[in-house]
Amino acid sequence: MHIVGVIPARYASQRLPAKPLVDLLGKPMVQRVYEQAQKARLLHEVIVATDDERIANVVHSFGGEVIMTSPDIRSGSDRIAAVAEEVRGDMFVNVQGDEPLLNPVMIDQAVQTLLDSPDAHIATLVKHIESADELTNPNVVKAVLDSTMHALYFSRSIVPHVREHNDPKNWLAQHTFYKHIGLYVYRRDSLLKYASLPESPLEKAEKLEQLRALEAGMKMKVAITEFDSIPVDTQADVENVIKFLKESSIPIN
Repeated sequence: MHIVGVIPARYASQRLPAKPLVDLLGKPMVQRVYEQAQKARLLHEVIVATDDERIANVVHSFGGEVIMTSPDIRSGSDRIAAVAEEVRGDMFVNVQGDEPLLNPVMIDQAVQTLLDSPDAHIATLVKHIESADELTNPNVVKAVLDSTMHALYFSRSIVPHVREHNDPKNWLAQHTFYKHIGLYVYRRDSLLKYASLPESPLEKAEKLEQLRALEAGMKMKVAITEFDSIPVDTQADVENVIKFLKESSIPIN
């Protein structure tokens, strides 16, 4: 079983241009993500999938492996699929390129979940939502699970809706809500099938790539993690990550 971690890294970003190259205490973000992914026990290989020579040159400069992909690719998982067309592997992990603080244990948790679930096509992670701010934030994607820990739906809205209580700030006391961690593990055939599908109606509506898989009837096994991460989408997020790196035990050089 050969398991490949792939970091999609686009140069263009509406909110934070050249995001993979943002400096985080002397290292570009793509390097910090790469180094965290390399610490995962269950990955045999880590590759950056990019559409820009500037990112490729930086990855080469720190000794990383890189594959060039088309700038017209729709989503991160589609970019992973382009790598799967070229690289040998049984499973491919979509390691989000904008999460430099991703704990490598989370990668292993997601991979192990798929290894333990022969009926599933994809595995991913969720975390309990613990604050009303997270619950009401549309940038925090909510996950709904069935009784066997398979994903039923993902939404930027608060799902499920707690009908008997009008104020969402009180809903956490009535129901367990989950935040989706955007880390995916695919079997190779499932990944290639996913990439062959057209963009789905729910995916277009929510702007969530994982809904394409659910609409196509693909089974997504979910594990609950205790770990969290700080995705980088804005300059304020960059400052938060830098602050965390300065204050934490994570080596900054």
